[in-house]
Amino acid sequence: MLRILHDTKYDFIRWWRTAVVLTVLFIAFGLISLVIKGGFEYSIEFTGGTSMQLVFNKPPNVAALRTALENGKVKEPQIQQFGDDTTYSVRAQDAGTAGGAEVVSREVNAAVASVVGKDGFRVVSTEAVGPRVGSELRRGAILAILISFGVTLAYLAWRFEWRFGLAAVIATAHDILTTIAFMKIMHMEISLTIIAALLTVIGYSLNDTIIIFDRVRENLRKNRREALYDTLNRAVNETLPRSILTHATALAATLALLFFAGPVIRPFAYVMAFGIITGTFSSIYVASPILLWIESKYPRSTDPKGSKPSATGMRAAKAA
Repeated sequence: MLRILHDTKYDFIRWWRTAVVLTVLFIAFGLISLVIKGGFEYSIEFTGGTSMQLVFNKPPNVAALRTALENGKVKEPQIQQFGDDTTYSVRAQDAGTAGGAEVVSREVNAAVASVVGKDGFRVVSTEAVGPRVGSELRRGAILAILISFGVTLAYLAWRFEWRFGLAAVIATAHDILTTIAFMKIMHMEISLTIIAALLTVIGYSLNDTIIIFDRVRENLRKNRREALYDTLNRAVNETLPRSILTHATALAATLALLFFAGPVIRPFAYVMAFGIITGTFSSIYVASPILLWIESKYPRSTDPKGSKPSATGMRAAKAA
């Protein structure tokens, strides 16, 4: 079996203050950008609109198509390559007006025909989403994220104890905030694909945190008088080989999607690639320091009779 970085003794936790400063600055930059620029753009799944897939006889001039759509009656047109260089999706907002998708479809057809001719393309599919459906999807997406948080907190509180559960959920909240900041910095449009990526990032980040916390729990049972600071560092070092192999494999697959899967899946790949990085970061530099802080405020008993933690453990927790 391949073994890398075996029996390391790095002091990861000592850098948590620097890590906090960096992550706070990143989140603040993204949230300030969110406020100044007026929030996210939403795909037609959330706002209502019409999506058409077009196949051209030869690669079209995308700039000319965009100009023709903007000069016509098509509202907020979005053109995106869909697979090869002759297949494109055209999306337009406000399909809920009189005539709906049928009117928008006619307007798109007329604008495109003015550039490539009536016989220069064909419509493969036309889909419409009404504003009411979009509102329900947005509400459902938020509800899905909140439910995942609640179930996670309940599971961790039962599987470990409430201190571990609270630290893991706060670390996951950090991952969501950093990912939201990343999406705003990258000017990503919120779609169902992005929501799926966010939920995947939540699960991935929690998995990494749980593995470290599970090792912490095992080490606490073996040496209950050891300082929690040292136990956390040891747990991170012991899981380091596994973490590197897992993250490298997941990141390689994600980068393959990012570079070779095309524009449709690219937003998902961007969010997942960033999620792997921020999830690994938060497992070490967010969840662990928060657990230390909780321990310093609400110390656990270290023996069956309920005695307080050792002075060494308390000093390490407070110093961290």
